[in-house]
Amino acid sequence: MRRALGILATGAAQGLAITFGLFLLFGAIPGDVVDVLASAGDLDDAQQMALRAELGLDQPAWRRFLAWLAAALGGDLGTSQRFAQPVGPMLWEAAGVTLQLGALSGALGIVLAFGLCLAQAAGSRAARLAVEAINLWSIALPTFCIGVAALLLFSVWLGWLPAIGGLLAPVVILGLDNAGQLAKPLSEEVAEVAARPHVMAARARGLTPLWLARWHILPLAAPVAVSLTGVMLAGLLGGTLTMELLFGLPGMGALVLNGIQGRDQPVVLAGLVAAALAIVLVNALTALVQSVLDPRQ
Repeated sequence: MRRALGILATGAAQGLAITFGLFLLFGAIPGDVVDVLASAGDLDDAQQMALRAELGLDQPAWRRFLAWLAAALGGDLGTSQRFAQPVGPMLWEAAGVTLQLGALSGALGIVLAFGLCLAQAAGSRAARLAVEAINLWSIALPTFCIGVAALLLFSVWLGWLPAIGGLLAPVVILGLDNAGQLAKPLSEEVAEVAARPHVMAARARGLTPLWLARWHILPLAAPVAVSLTGVMLAGLLGGTLTMELLFGLPGMGALVLNGIQGRDQPVVLAGLVAAALAIVLVNALTALVQSVLDPRQ
């Protein structure tokens, strides 16, 4: 319990520090939403000053941060300065798309990686070659480049997939990349566990390779598997946002990018803070699960 509370407290401190850092970084961007609105020529200098006062943009950064943080902790993410809409529903709708893409691609990567490692532990040479191939794929081929190639091939030339709004291509691309990140180090851990004396003794007693893999090898590799899965899930968000922009999915990537272009601080902060807190949460949960599987850590 004490370790769990320590992990949660560390995650909360990290989340607060990240939130404050993002607030300062956004404030360092030249211009604000009033400049964006004034670029259309509809606001004179007096109107710009009045609008900045109304939006609180004339206040010191620390005061604006505390006001935003107090409202956010109460569940109020503010109102879009550019579109005059509540940020909460905008973020919720965009997060649904991002979570769908992330969940599908993450599940594909985990199932594929663990399936290959289970087959390799059972003695399959084809699975060993597949692990090497998929690891090479994830290292040598950036997901953005594969996404562009997939758009050209399957959407433009062959017309099999929609160019905008389709989930199949980004899910497969990210899933293969995730599987490549997991499969190689997990297979090395599986090989190390398989060489331990008690596993070799169980093999000498005539137990089938599948039984050995399921009940003797994978359970011992579970802490490493959880750690690798946590790293993969934390890094998945970046690839998800990239695929959203490339395939025209209305997720958090598009929301944050539009907010940055419009200098819409409440929208940008809500999106970036939600993404950062998701990563902190994944890392905290990973540490908790590892502590349960291996109390020595």
